[in-house]
Amino acid sequence: MSTADRVTSLVRALRAHGVRIGTGESVDAARAVAALGLDNREHVREGLAAALLHDQGQRAVFDPVFDLYFPRTVGAPERPTGPADRDDLRARLAEALAANDRAALDALAAEAVDGFGGYDGGSGFSSQQALDRLRPQTLLAQIMAGIRAGGGGSGAFTDRIEADEIRRRIEEFRTRVRDEARRRVAEVRDRDEVARRMPVQTPDRTLFLYAGKDQLAELRRTVHPLARKLATRLAARRRRASRGRIDLRRTLRGSLSTGGVPMNPVLRRKRPARPELVLLCDVSGSVAGFANFTMLLVQALHDQFSKIRVFAFVNRMDEVTDLIADGAADPEGLSGRITAEATLTGWHGSSDYGTALGEFVERYGAAVGPRTSVFVLGDARNNQQDPNLPALRRIVRTARRTYWLNPESRAQWDTGDSAAGVYGDVVEMYECRNARQLSALVGRLLPV
Repeated sequence: MSTADRVTSLVRALRAHGVRIGTGESVDAARAVAALGLDNREHVREGLAAALLHDQGQRAVFDPVFDLYFPRTVGAPERPTGPADRDDLRARLAEALAANDRAALDALAAEAVDGFGGYDGGSGFSSQQALDRLRPQTLLAQIMAGIRAGGGGSGAFTDRIEADEIRRRIEEFRTRVRDEARRRVAEVRDRDEVARRMPVQTPDRTLFLYAGKDQLAELRRTVHPLARKLATRLAARRRRASRGRIDLRRTLRGSLSTGGVPMNPVLRRKRPARPELVLLCDVSGSVAGFANFTMLLVQALHDQFSKIRVFAFVNRMDEVTDLIADGAADPEGLSGRITAEATLTGWHGSSDYGTALGEFVERYGAAVGPRTSVFVLGDARNNQQDPNLPALRRIVRTARRTYWLNPESRAQWDTGDSAAGVYGDVVEMYECRNARQLSALVGRLLPV
């Protein structure tokens, strides 16, 4: 494929994913490649991005498509002859993750796909097959033990930060494996078809737990458009719910004018009061991004409820309702305001759901009543502390509805210090990893 064909195909694939690119921008892209040459791949990437994209948020679509048409390597990686050794690869992967060696992680992703992801006699590759064999998510405990043995992670708070960072690196490695499998498939099949059908990391698919600063800022910009859609959906549900049952007496009286035939049924109108909403938000570590985004979304929906109260915690519970209302004008500073002005921790800095839930029941129990829906936001990682199930059961008994939204993958529940299964026996728990899942759950679970 010539360079001109690659640029043309790249533009066509980006358009298929919703990026608006005009003829003038396509010409600019061709000129950029001609001026830059192909000696430096990253220069070509930045030149094409500058010519074709309108905002930084489109990079999530552009980068994986660019990697297909201007791949880093071609063909299979170099590795020793013979079948791949899974245990050896896992050991090398643990070392690379601990050191955050990006070059080694790229090479290991390629080796994993080549060794464990192939099927159909080499004509296809599956990232999921490679990841299922390698299971990188199970390396967290091994890596954390190595960090502690080397003198790192001197306390529970430090351990939480280290664990969040290692989880982020593992997720990035999983993305590397998916990109490598896609590249190998594109070499043996229709590259244009692969580019058109590939999933792209749009803001609503960004994983809350692994989103960087720029991605979180992009997510915050989607709050108000998403809130408008949800408000319309909730209003429609409220209208349907207010119709009520048929008023038999009034219907029969009205049928006298049509010879006793009830042509126009009369409904007994309901007058439901708008519900109340309470959020209990874990704002520790990487979970804070998920909690903050959900707080802002709920604040944007405040007209749909008679009352909203928001509480934040790490191991102490404090009300932050007023801070959320003020933070709507400055969403980027919300996390700092909550940390600075709310009492979230006691004598230690690690998450303790049991203590926080107990404090909520003791200090703020009156916030929950028969019209209240309670949402708990957090990963349920309790650092092996007492989960305090009686406090949660009391909230569930008092509230109209109680739900738990967990930003971790369901596969990670009940691993390590997660108490998801224990809490899930008391309250309905839902996986909520990105804005798309959150939108679906809010539209379905929020009361009307």
